[in-house]
Amino acid sequence: MSKDPDWYVFQENIKNHFDSLGADAETNVRVRGVRTCHDVDVFIKTKFLGENITWVVEAKHWKNKVTKAQVLALRSIVDDIGADRGFIISVAGFQSGAFEAAEKINVKLKTFDELKEDTRGFIEAEILKTYYKRLVLLEDRYWSHSKSIRIEYGLRHDIIDQSMRFTGQQLLTTARTAIMAAEERNYPIDLESFLKEHKGDKVAHNFQQLSMWLNLNLNHFEEKLLTAEWAMYKNGDYHPDTTRTRDDETTTTEIAAKAIYSARKDR
Repeated sequence: MSKDPDWYVFQENIKNHFDSLGADAETNVRVRGVRTCHDVDVFIKTKFLGENITWVVEAKHWKNKVTKAQVLALRSIVDDIGADRGFIISVAGFQSGAFEAAEKINVKLKTFDELKEDTRGFIEAEILKTYYKRLVLLEDRYWSHSKSIRIEYGLRHDIIDQSMRFTGQQLLTTARTAIMAAEERNYPIDLESFLKEHKGDKVAHNFQQLSMWLNLNLNHFEEKLLTAEWAMYKNGDYHPDTTRTRDDETTTTEIAAKAIYSARKDR
């Protein structure tokens, strides 16, 4: 049995949670701000998906509820050090004035369970955004080549060939449908693409399994595209349409994915 005091274990559990998300977290840190130095319970400073993120966490393993004054004190620290967000994690809860003080500012009041759920959801949502951007780029590259070129270079099957070995449109549609389900945390997610060339399992029971499937299959698709485009270039067949999808434009596979996902939800 641990001999560490409860407040120390509480701080370490919060730190370990952020570590598990791939963030860099430290406990009992002195941070220099514009006006003065501040002692914080848990300090998270990391680079996530190309963006610098700084969070400050106050771990309140107290018998009393957190007050309005303590919320305002953390807001002052967050502002002084230029953090993106502050959290107060309380075992006993919060007074009504604390919730009022936290409205419309970058200090969030949570239980530890709420913190774990909210931060996990934030990380997952940011990762899903990167997959969407990746899909749009792959889709633009795929459709930039004519149907006859895609067939000739193995990026889709011929109309008379029903072997379903590989077709980029089918894979992109499956990936988009899966991401729509993940955004709503609608697990398990069906990953059946009906393609003979597929990677990973056909069902994702959680976000980690979905992320692995997306990486495996999108990497495979990118490799096929690069191989095909290099062959096109050598053979003088590389003449892509360089038009890019606009941000407000709905793509072909997006339309198909929405229809498939809607049908699955109605079952």
